[in-house]
Amino acid sequence: MSQAITRRALISAALSLTATVVPLAVTASGQPAAMSPASHAAARHETRTRISTAYDLPGTRVYPEGIAADSRTGDIYVGSYATGAVYKATPGHRTAQLFLPSGTDGRTTANGLKIDRAGRLWVIDSTAGVAVYDLRDRKLIARFDVTGSAKSFVNDLAIAPDGSAHLTDSYRGVLYRVTPRQLARAAAHGRRAELTTAYDLAGALPNAPAGGVALNGIVADPSGRYLLTVDMTAGTLYRVDVASGAVRQVALHGGDALHGDGLEMRGDTLWVVHNVTNAISRWKVGDDGASARMKRRITDQALHVPTTIVHSRGRTLVVRSQFDKGGPMGPGTPQPFTVAEADGI
Repeated sequence: MSQAITRRALISAALSLTATVVPLAVTASGQPAAMSPASHAAARHETRTRISTAYDLPGTRVYPEGIAADSRTGDIYVGSYATGAVYKATPGHRTAQLFLPSGTDGRTTANGLKIDRAGRLWVIDSTAGVAVYDLRDRKLIARFDVTGSAKSFVNDLAIAPDGSAHLTDSYRGVLYRVTPRQLARAAAHGRRAELTTAYDLAGALPNAPAGGVALNGIVADPSGRYLLTVDMTAGTLYRVDVASGAVRQVALHGGDALHGDGLEMRGDTLWVVHNVTNAISRWKVGDDGASARMKRRITDQALHVPTTIVHSRGRTLVVRSQFDKGGPMGPGTPQPFTVAEADGI
């Protein structure tokens, strides 16, 4: 890296098409932040894997961020951070198609995406909240808005086994929750409601500089007992007890979660996507979520600043944002936008 900086140093640059910012940790010169000692130690044990293109995303300013898989059909949905459009990729077809155009229901950003068991697509607008759509007719079911004057960046979400959606706010250090009952109530009463804070992690997070970011990706334990969420600038992981709200830092062994963005959890295996360092790590979670040990890490420039990951029908799909090529991380010209398949992680 060109400069040495503290682990909390970061910069957020505006998109040329929007007024929103992406909370990514980079140096003051716009270069990716330096890896921590733990990350360097982990890198010595990396094994290269095969990165290939799974889907092409049409458009010259897509800058994708979120991804969701429909387990019933195998369809994949990808959101554009730069425009708010959502694309749909179907099995057997290389090029994705436009599913929700830019500006749908006032959205100009689409970052976190998830599909729940009822076949509803959740799409986060980082500056406003989250919108929920019926995949069958593409109609808005309900929208939940951020309230208050404090700076907010709704970033990612996870669907728990009980159907509740849990969302991270990178600036406020809180988790919002939308229960199935709240969704049904909003759908029946004007399709608008407010996001409410379920868990406040601000007291557990390290002190961040003014305007700094922390929480990013989030996953729900398959049993429904706890949530795991990452502090991307501190490289730490937190366990939130769903029933009591108790928060504790997860003991990480063999590496850290620095620059952690999207998370994916299956059983006791956790994947962490490290955006600006073009890496993906795989962890074994133990002690009921109190600890995790890194089992493998890959780093490959072909990941093009990955932001999240999803598993679908035996494939590991990774979003290649290219935020550093004319997007929110710096000038340049992007290659055609794609979703990658990572074989071996």
